[in-house]
Amino acid sequence: MSLSAPGYWRSKNLVAFLWLPIALLFAVATTIRRWGYRNGLLKSYKLSVPVVVVGNITAGGAGKTPLVIALVEHLQHAGNIVGVVSGGYGGSHRSGPPLMVTADSSPHVAGDEPVLIAQRTGAAVVVAKDRVAAAKKLVDHCDVIICDDGLQHYALQRDIEIAVVDSQTLLGNEFLLPAGPLRESKKRLNAVDLVVHSGTHRQQPGYELIPGALVNLKSGTEIALSDLSNQQVHAVAAIAYPHKFYALLESHGLSVIEHSFPDHHVFSADELSFNDGYPVLMTEKDKVKCQQFAEDTMWYLPVNAIVDNSMMNTFNDLLTSAGVNSAGGTMSGE
Repeated sequence: MSLSAPGYWRSKNLVAFLWLPIALLFAVATTIRRWGYRNGLLKSYKLSVPVVVVGNITAGGAGKTPLVIALVEHLQHAGNIVGVVSGGYGGSHRSGPPLMVTADSSPHVAGDEPVLIAQRTGAAVVVAKDRVAAAKKLVDHCDVIICDDGLQHYALQRDIEIAVVDSQTLLGNEFLLPAGPLRESKKRLNAVDLVVHSGTHRQQPGYELIPGALVNLKSGTEIALSDLSNQQVHAVAAIAYPHKFYALLESHGLSVIEHSFPDHHVFSADELSFNDGYPVLMTEKDKVKCQQFAEDTMWYLPVNAIVDNSMMNTFNDLLTSAGVNSAGGTMSGE
């Protein structure tokens, strides 16, 4: 995953066109690779339990983690035992053997998103670059496995494919890497089972992220975002598109001092010491990396994926076809 999204990915411009020869080579390589898996030249593995893959065809964040959490909770509410497989981006263990992640695992080892998923859902989470090896560690203990950011990991066969599209950035300039943000051709979206759009102003079915109350990292105290209206705050974000976090805070009347870091950045206490008494606000994904040096001024903002009914109904139909119980679940992410 890209640690940042280059500006030239947003439009068809000179810099993007200069990268097109390499993008063409990338296109050939990805096409051959997928063809190899589809025709049995490259080995893929079918597990004994259904696999749901949640991913995207673009590099950078599209808001997948809140959706994964919502899907896990939906399946849990229906009585399923759910396991989650993740690549563990940003964690030091990424290239090691499969690692079981708990709510108490170090995000520096396991990655920030897997730890967040474990904390929010209580599900069994395993991280490994090798998604097949990670899934095999869960298969005997789960009714269904969700593979986070696994759309291009074709060695792991899947029963349901979900592709997330950011409704604000969409597919950028629609060029393949490195000329644009695409990991695969946009035609790949025609082959998935469900395309969902994330964002408040989306024109297609999907979900939006609704903020909860601010939570103090040190005490656990909660306050409403509106309690900081018209106040100056430091906003810290190590996510692919930090401006979305800043815009959310500003939409609630906060005066934001922006502090952007690369996606999955490992924070130090010094980086968050501003010595002016202003509240320091961060995402829940960043919170898991800052808990160990939490100060009274530090707050995080959890968000919940609120899913459209049309998407929920389609997903339930897909679950039924895959032999997974979907009754009784609610896809609210709460």
